Amino acid sequence: MSRAAATCGTTDSRPSDPVDFQDLEEERLARAALSRLSEPGTHRLCTAVANLGGIEVRERLLNQSGDAAEREIAARLAAIDAAAELDRASSIGVRFVVPGDAEWPRQLDDLREAPPLQDRGGPPLGLWVRGPLRLESLAESVSIVGSRSATTYGEQVARDLAAALARDGRPVISGAAYGIDQAAHRGALGGRGTTVAVLACGADRVYPAAHAELINHLGQTGAVISETPPGGAPMRVRFLGRNRMIAALSRGTIVVEAARRSGALNTANWAGRLNRVVMGVPGPITAEQSQGVHDLLRLGMGTVVTNGADVLELVGASGENLCEVPRGESTPRDRLDLLGLSVLDAVPVSQPASTEAIARVCGLDSGSAAEVLEDLAHDGFVERVPGAGWRLLREVSR
Repeated sequence: MSRAAATCGTTDSRPSDPVDFQDLEEERLARAALSRLSEPGTHRLCTAVANLGGIEVRERLLNQSGDAAEREIAARLAAIDAAAELDRASSIGVRFVVPGDAEWPRQLDDLREAPPLQDRGGPPLGLWVRGPLRLESLAESVSIVGSRSATTYGEQVARDLAAALARDGRPVISGAAYGIDQAAHRGALGGRGTTVAVLACGADRVYPAAHAELINHLGQTGAVISETPPGGAPMRVRFLGRNRMIAALSRGTIVVEAARRSGALNTANWAGRLNRVVMGVPGPITAEQSQGVHDLLRLGMGTVVTNGADVLELVGASGENLCEVPRGESTPRDRLDLLGLSVLDAVPVSQPASTEAIARVCGLDSGSAAEVLEDLAHDGFVERVPGAGWRLLREVSR
């Protein structure tokens, strides 16, 4: 934890109602400065700012006069020109969205009450955004995450799920990484829908570099989001903070493939902490890429989904998108009662059998068997062979 985060963790920063910002632009400047001061996603700083407001936290840090470390933090903060930071971001097409803005995705505020995970937690100080998409449109979004070393099966499933969500008008959120992430983005685009990339580096940067075309396209048609200020590198710890935002932005998270140490499981963990819907796609039991998903499902931490209809039923409003219970194709036999099935099973396919022989096989008296055989003949299941008995019609499936 950074020293800056520790120094603002006072008793006054207990969970409370969200701060009502009287001067939104001054609040934006304060949060922009603080985002440069400490590692993005640090729990104590994020929580303090969520409860006290960026202006108050900035003032407390600037007015520190304690030990040398606190004075150093105050000096570093005072040296940050937040207005210049915002101007530079604007010049490269990046805006800084904060609570109080009309487009602020309010579902992120749920992070105020969620317990931290590995010192990551709390709502982000703000979101650096590249792209035309308004973030309030993400209220009904679904995130799709999974293994970077995905199988062909996993990538196909991710594309299909994303396309189904896109056709339903739901934005798809992922992290633009190799494997499942890029497949999800491409599937949403193929479904002519909206998709958003949440990055662990600055929104102006491209990571991984091999996905430059994809990420830049999202920055032109959808949105590329980060809580890391422009220019920030994709450091390992920032992926943990990024994962909580992917989970918090969406109504539910689908894990398509994930090994037991996959970062996708961290996203699913966050989704569970936030009472979001957690879903998992089963894979081959021998596939390493699916072991983490299978553990998730076995422990009851997620629900099995196999297609877009399954997902829409889980993330939609109660009573919407209800799936029909899947059944195999019905056959004429399905209409028979147990007695009819018993007699039908006793009728041979080729060589005819007498009524008495059929009755013995199915344990009935001859009279009862004869009545059932007449009914079966009327319904087209069996036929009477003159002088020989009964046989099954070849068209009737067993």
